[in-house]
Formats: sequence, C-alpha cells, structure tokens
Amino acid sequence: MNQYNTTILPNGIKIVTETVPYVNSFSLGFWFNVGSRDENRRNNGITHFIEHMLFKGTNKRSPRRIAEDIEGYGGYLNAFTSKEHTCYYGRGLQKYIERTFDVLADMIQDPAFKPGEIKKEAGVVVDELYDIEDNPEELIFDKFEESLFVGNPLGLPIIGTEENVRGFSREDLFSFIEEKYGLNNLTIAASGAVDHDELVRLAEKYIRKDLGKKSHRRKKVMPAKPSEIVMDKEIQQVHTIIGCATYGYKDDLMRTKVNVLSHILGEGSSSRLFQTVRERNGICYQLNSFLNSFYDVSSFGVYFSTNEKLYEKSLNLITKEYKKVMEKKVSDKELKRAKEYLKGSMLLSLEGMTNRMFRIAQSEIYFNNIKTIEESIRDIDSVTPEDVLEVANEVLDEKVLSKIVIKSEK
Repeated sequence: MNQYNTTILPNGIKIVTETVPYVNSFSLGFWFNVGSRDENRRNNGITHFIEHMLFKGTNKRSPRRIAEDIEGYGGYLNAFTSKEHTCYYGRGLQKYIERTFDVLADMIQDPAFKPGEIKKEAGVVVDELYDIEDNPEELIFDKFEESLFVGNPLGLPIIGTEENVRGFSREDLFSFIEEKYGLNNLTIAASGAVDHDELVRLAEKYIRKDLGKKSHRRKKVMPAKPSEIVMDKEIQQVHTIIGCATYGYKDDLMRTKVNVLSHILGEGSSSRLFQTVRERNGICYQLNSFLNSFYDVSSFGVYFSTNEKLYEKSLNLITKEYKKVMEKKVSDKELKRAKEYLKGSMLLSLEGMTNRMFRIAQSEIYFNNIKTIEESIRDIDSVTPEDVLEVANEVLDEKVLSKIVIKSEK
C-alpha cells in the first residue's frame, strides 16, 4: 500500500491519509478551509465561536456525551481555528476510529446551537479574549498582523470582538455555516494506523447531510505601508515586534529561504540574536524571530521584551545583527547548522500522529497535493548563502519594516 492516498468524493469531500504501519493509534481531522480571513468586521470571531459551539451538543448528543463517547474509550477530542482554516480532530486506538469519525461527523452536520448554550459560551469566549488582552506577548502578534494586513480580513483577530461575540444569534451561526461550510471546503485527513478505503467508507456512511458546494474566494492582500505603532498598557516590560510581510505558501521555495534566515537570525539558542543579545549582553529573556505563513503571504519578524532602561540597547543590538546578515554572506557552517535545526524540528514533530495529520492536511489544502517529507528536506537543503543574503536584503531593509511596541506610558 502507498504511504499517502487521496480520494475526492462526488460531493466534493477530499480524503487524505498517511498509513504508518508501526503504530496502533490514529489521528483524524475534519478540516474546513474557512477561518477568520473569511469574515468581515461585522461578524469577526464567528468562525472561532462556531468551533466552540460544535462541542456544545448536537440533536442526538449532549455536550457531555460528545466528550464521553471519545474519552470513555481512551481517546481525545479537540479543535482549533486559524486565519485560514478550522480543524476538528480526534485521536485514539485503531479499533475506535469509526466511533471518532461518527462523533466528528455528527458535530459538523447536526449542531443544536441552543440559545442557552450560545449565551453561556459567549461568556467563555469573552474570558478568552480578556486573557489575550492581559498578555502583551500574545496580544502584540494580533496587533502586528492587523497593522501589516490593514484593510484585509487577514488582519482581523481570530477571536473577534466582545460586541460581536455577545451578539451572535443561532440564525447567525447557521447562516455562516450555510454560506461557508460547503463539502468541497472539507478535507478529512488521517495519519497512523489507518486504512484509506475504510476512511472513504466511513465518509460515505456518516456524512449524509448535503452541505452543498461553495465558491471560495478570498480578498487579495495589498501590501500596507510600513508603520510604527505604540500602545499604552499598564505593564512592567516593553514588548516589541519589528518585521514585515513576505512570501506565503504559494511561493514555497522563497518562503523556505526566509524560514532559513529566520532560524539563523533568532530561532534557537545558537541563533545570532540569542547569542548577541541574551548570552553576551544578558538582556531580553524573551527574544525570537518568527515566520507565520498563509497561502499568499507570511508575517515575518523579531519579537523581544525587556525593561525600559535596556530597550534602546536591545533595539540597537538587534538592528546591528540585521545589518550584518544583510552585508555579508553566512558561512557554510552556520547555514548548515540552521538547516539541521530546521529539519530536526520538523522530523521530531512527526513522532506524533497528530502532527503528521496536521502536515498532510495543510499540504493538501495549500499545495493541492501531499508534499513529502523528502521534498521538504530537499527544499531546505537547496538554500544557499546567496539565497539568505538576497532574502535578508528584502525583508530586513528598514524601508519595508514595521514596528509595534506595547509599553506603559506612565
């Protein structure tokens, strides 16, 4: 049997599987290609709210029974919403895959959306929103992407606003599902002790409701002008991100080059910024570069926090490292170290079936095929010192950089 298999059903559902013969467990995910990028300011937060509400009961299962039908057999059930997709997933022992499939299929097809549960869950989500507001190291990433993608739904926060969340009605939830959750927007992915033909059979058996086929268009991201934003909050540290928009998954080889640069610059203890700012100068406990990728664009930058007295020194040290990597090619030794770190992180993450399932689902959604691990490794290995120099001069040029700072003005 092939390790990877793909089937598209007549109703539009795509089923992708990766059989791992040496395990006894599976991870199964129902992925809708719908996220906060598909919202507007009036309904911002509804995708994430629907994710919560699907756990609050169907017309045949109570919230408790949804949990017990999985956990009572040693399994696990969860979900998450991103800016471009929503995933409902479960994992468990091989013999319980049909039970897990049945529960997930029931949740997506027949949610009850009881008004009392909607009101209660709105309070839970608002508490989650307050937690983000109270955590500058989390809030700053939302605000950074809002500034990069201003005027585009990609800049909207996944969780939405308190006004929106408290205002969602049962009709709003069903209306959004009817508009966005077509079966041609659904990818069912599974990794582990799975049989592809069985997954196809389960899909034909349990997904009986016609959710229809929907067109899927997203507003193109137009580059925003570089900006500098300072937010006032009663906090002890100064939190900062400096970065820009860059290549997304559709330019995956270029995106990989930026990813290698990010690892050289600020990912891991051997990175330039960690060694210079933290090890040699003893400042900035929190310091890292990042690359947060979407289909057509990524947000790239460096995040750090420090006290106000050391802020300017930290900023100057980081800026100097930017200039160094823009002016001189990295050595073969340093490049190899970054590549091995990147490949090692990827390969270690694939020890778990859920991460494997995430990988094949996202690959199918973004590339319309399953990109093999070997192909990903070849892309990383193909990056040269000249490539790193080129992308460094693209993404670290002060003319393209935006900065956002959260600090106390008192």
